[in-house]
Formats: sequence, C-alpha cells, structure tokens
Amino acid sequence: MSSRASNLQIALAAALAAGVAAAMANALVARSTERRNPPKGKFVTVDGVRLHYVERGSGEPLVLLHGNGVTIEDLETSGLIDLAAAKHRVIAFDRPGFGHSARPRTTVWTAQAQAKLLHKALRQLGIPRFVLFGHSWGACVAVRLALDHPQAVSGLVLASGYYFPNFRADAVALSGPAVPGVGDVLRYTLSPLFARLMWPLMLRKLFAPAKVPAKFRAFPREMALRPSQLRSSAAESMLMIPAAYGVSGRYAELKMPVAIVAGEGDRIVDIDDQSGRLHDQISGSTFKRIEGGGHMVHQTATREVMSAIEDVARVSREKGWRPSAPGDALPTVNAS
Repeated sequence: MSSRASNLQIALAAALAAGVAAAMANALVARSTERRNPPKGKFVTVDGVRLHYVERGSGEPLVLLHGNGVTIEDLETSGLIDLAAAKHRVIAFDRPGFGHSARPRTTVWTAQAQAKLLHKALRQLGIPRFVLFGHSWGACVAVRLALDHPQAVSGLVLASGYYFPNFRADAVALSGPAVPGVGDVLRYTLSPLFARLMWPLMLRKLFAPAKVPAKFRAFPREMALRPSQLRSSAAESMLMIPAAYGVSGRYAELKMPVAIVAGEGDRIVDIDDQSGRLHDQISGSTFKRIEGGGHMVHQTATREVMSAIEDVARVSREKGWRPSAPGDALPTVNAS
C-alpha cells in the first residue's frame, strides 16, 4: 500500500471518529437541554402525534402559533401570553417538531398538514372557535387553518408573514439539515456548532433595526439547537415557498376580521411585497406597520400586537361573524 493511500485512510478514519464523537456529544447536549427545560404545559395526542401546549387565562379563546426555529418560549418571553391571558383563554402550541412536540417523519409537515392537526387538537380540547394569531411561519399555518376551517376562526392576526412565493436564497441555504441522509449527518455533527456560532448574528438580523430585548435572554437557545429541532427548522425553510404558492390565490376567501402586522425595517421579509400585498387582497383587513420594528414585532412591539388582536376580537364580536358551516360538535378530549 502506498504512503498516499495509507494517509488517506488515516484521514478518513480520523474524520469518521470525529464525526461519531461530535454526534454523541450533540446527542448528550440535547438530552441535557431537555432535562433542564422540561415541558411547562400539557400534552394532547392527535392522530398519533403528541403536541405540547400551554394554557392560561379565561374568556374568549385565543390561539398563538410561533414562527420557525423557536418554541412556545418565544411567545412566553415576549410577554404576549401573559398580556393576552388577562382577557382571553390563551392556548399556545409547540408546533410539530419544535419544543416538546413530536414531528413524525412519516408525514411531510406542510402548512396544510399542521393546520389540519392543530384544528383537530383544538376540537379535542373543546375549543371549536377561536381568534388565531400566527407569527412568521406560524402565520403560514394560521392562514391555512383559516382558509381550510373558516368555521373555526373568528378572527385572524398575522405578524411578519410570508404569503407570496418568490426566490429566497436563505430558504435554500438553511434547508440542508432536512435533506435525507446528508442532512441527518449534518444536524448531528456540524449544524449545531455552526448554529451556535451564527446565533448572535441571526438574532441581530431577526430583530433589526430594533435591538434584541433583554427579555429574550430567557429564551432557551439550546432547545432551538437540538438536532431534532434543526431538522424541523430546515424542513420549514424548504417548505416555505411551496406553502405560499399553495394558498397565494385564495386570500380573498378570508372573510373573517383580519389584521396584518409587520415591522417597517424587517430584514427577513419584504413587507410591501408580502404584508402590504396581502392587505390589498383581503377586503376589510387592517395593516399596521410598526415603525422601527423588525421581524420579531411580537417581541419588540408586544402591546401593539396585542392591540391588533383585541381589535380583531372586538370586530368579530360586534359583527357576530360566523360562516354557515357544519361541524361544531365536540369530540372527546384526549389530553394529559
């Protein structure tokens, strides 16, 4: 055997050993992180999928859906849950694959699939109708739920959403860990390290032009950097454009009260091309542009977002909005 071949074998063996060591270390970190951040809420199982949710307050039901890459803790640290719970029965979900919710690989978790699952979950919890808030990718799911199940959504509030398909280089760049095979290797080896290095830069871009608020320090970063959640985040980056493409011609069907909120300085989404255009297509919708706000408006302009939610809830009550649709009978609750 030549010395060159021998050196190559040694290099490959060393790389394999390093990869195995990194995978083991990342798996141990993930388990430790989950022990330090146990579930704060309850679980409901729907079609074999275990969903984690928190519930606070009483009154008119309000459902909150977080964006990509985060968990319920994003809504928690923002203060939106506590603020809303003063007047509403608030239900916030870890969407499939985030936080403590499962994301079976037997399903492609499109916005449509998530909307269907969450609709069933809410009915199991005895909540047939509710005001619905979604941020970023959560807004994609919220729109789909409102379009597919209009009898359930009495009002809709969408923040920093992506609604119309166009080329997104970031979506392509971030989708690597979702690619079968190669992605599995990446998310257990290099992706967690890369994500930790990029975390401060990513936060600055998400919040800019606003500063990252001190309250966001309570968000458990390591929960977002677990290999399982990195795969979910990458998958949603990959599915983002198809999600918008699938509903971009249906927005005029939204007849319930709709409020759209976006930061003027959003560096993730072009708000004129997305939120402004959506506002033009939904008759009677309102559009609040947050001066000095970025993508994370629920964190930096929490009271303005809450005001939009209250306005939608009030208009819905005043107009008694309710489509003529069957299916309000409640099934048996399966929650723990």
